Amino acid sequence: MTIQEFQVHQIPAHELYGDFWFNSEPVPIAALRGRVILLDFWDYSDCSSLRALPYMREWHKRYSPYGLIVVGVHTPKFPFGKNPQNVQRAIERLGIEYPVVMDNEAMVWSSYQNRVWPTKHLIDRNGFVRCAAAGEGSYSAMEQVIHSLLYSSGVTTELPILMDPVRESDRTGAVSYKATPEMFAGYLRGSIGNVEGYSPESVVEYADPKIYYDGRFYVDGSWLNDKNSLKYQEEQDREGHIIVSYQGAEVNAVLSAKDDKQFEMTVRQDDQFLSSENRGDDIHVKADGVSVIRIDEPKMYNVVRNKEFGEHVLRLSTRSNACELYSLTFVSSVIPELISNN
Repeated sequence: MTIQEFQVHQIPAHELYGDFWFNSEPVPIAALRGRVILLDFWDYSDCSSLRALPYMREWHKRYSPYGLIVVGVHTPKFPFGKNPQNVQRAIERLGIEYPVVMDNEAMVWSSYQNRVWPTKHLIDRNGFVRCAAAGEGSYSAMEQVIHSLLYSSGVTTELPILMDPVRESDRTGAVSYKATPEMFAGYLRGSIGNVEGYSPESVVEYADPKIYYDGRFYVDGSWLNDKNSLKYQEEQDREGHIIVSYQGAEVNAVLSAKDDKQFEMTVRQDDQFLSSENRGDDIHVKADGVSVIRIDEPKMYNVVRNKEFGEHVLRLSTRSNACELYSLTFVSSVIPELISNN
């Protein structure tokens, strides 16, 4: 996370003119003078946004009694994130109790000059932005700024102590391995490695090259090239594949089911089905040992959770024309030798 503090009266906060509000009526910034406001720009299918959510929920729980107003600004990363029903379902599933506004056209996002998900802004009692934090990390530093602004707003009682890190990688000074960067499937930002490349808005017959490079994903079968996704389009009941060589401890995939048709994808890592040792939270292992993901709504699915950071080849397979792939993300872990004992 990159955290930046600003001087008093330097950057005025902008109003939250959104498309739809959850958990409350619209929250007017101008009417909240004297209160400290924390804005979290997030997306329910974004890996980093979801990893930051435990802090948002806990800060809301800890500091709302002292006057902190937490507002989530949901700026969609993919088209399905503009659907209020999808966002409502995610808010309920994720246990978010503070107000959330939909920013479908990224107008609020742009007014705050954001670049990445998630980005947090702290607004002081006078209505000025005093701190902005982009990406993951620096949670302790952000919470310290919350303390400072609450005391400045008139809080006279002692605030709760800073929360413990949710993960080892969140600790101040933690050093992690370099994981494979996020990969997008659509042709606008795509990272496909097949020699066939992209053909916008067309169905392309891809062949598995059998050789995979880090930083690229590969597919096999007939796939429609959409600007935000790849959609399986096989008419002969042939199995299609998504293959990626990656470095990381965890793998997540943003997947959707066309026309809300539920389907399954078989998952193998290094030519083996997943087991209790490395399966992600959304993997089901059948009685015969076959590991699958059941896709029933557009969201991020946790596919692999290895015990250690490493290099692997992951293969997702399906026969369903309902399959839509949007992105793949990879999570690192702390380098054990560099964990501080202090």
